[in-house]
Amino acid sequence: MSDQDANDSPLLADPIDPVDQAATEPAAAETRQPAPTPQPDSAVNPRFKFYVLRVASNKEDRVKNAIDRKVKIEGVEEKVGRVLVPTERVRKMKAGVRKEYDQKLYPGYVFIELEPDENGMIPQDVWFMVKETEGVGDFIQASGKPQPMSRVDRDKMLEVAEKKPEEQANLKTEYKKGDRIKVTDGAFENFEGEVDEIVPDKGVVRIITTIFGRPTPLELEYWQIERV
Repeated sequence: MSDQDANDSPLLADPIDPVDQAATEPAAAETRQPAPTPQPDSAVNPRFKFYVLRVASNKEDRVKNAIDRKVKIEGVEEKVGRVLVPTERVRKMKAGVRKEYDQKLYPGYVFIELEPDENGMIPQDVWFMVKETEGVGDFIQASGKPQPMSRVDRDKMLEVAEKKPEEQANLKTEYKKGDRIKVTDGAFENFEGEVDEIVPDKGVVRIITTIFGRPTPLELEYWQIERV
């Protein structure tokens, strides 16, 4: 695959960073014990890197679940960590009814945590296990080689992926501050004004309209207004 493919990634990648492993010396008065063997867990294995997979549209969850099953069946937990499909919780209001749903942040992509070999390559057994999963296209590559995500992009992705749903619910609306609108429902129907603020926690749009010659703020659900 060409270098150009790297530009298609939703997040750029950096070369693998070497990781130093520090050993802690026990106190002199204590009996020396052999250092514990690091467990191949995503939270403690410093060699794990996140890679980006292109997958078939609308099959992100199916690919994630299939890879998770294969990892357990083939016993490669020491080489494969988390498999993520980052989403955000979106709140939608319509006719006074609030609905919430998960919206994928990176449609067509799955993020997989792997331990590369000493040459920085994905182990062959893991490579084929992933590539032979239905719905998988290819790894994001650069110079013909799968590239891990940079630390900055990895942290940005994880910040959202690891949030609890109640911490990330946002109001799904097509309006933004400064939009000219007209009220289409309620006591102020046909009044015109300007969007002043989107209020996600309350599920409303705050507008400024003119009543009796004075600027007046109103809070309305977004389905109660339309662009002028």
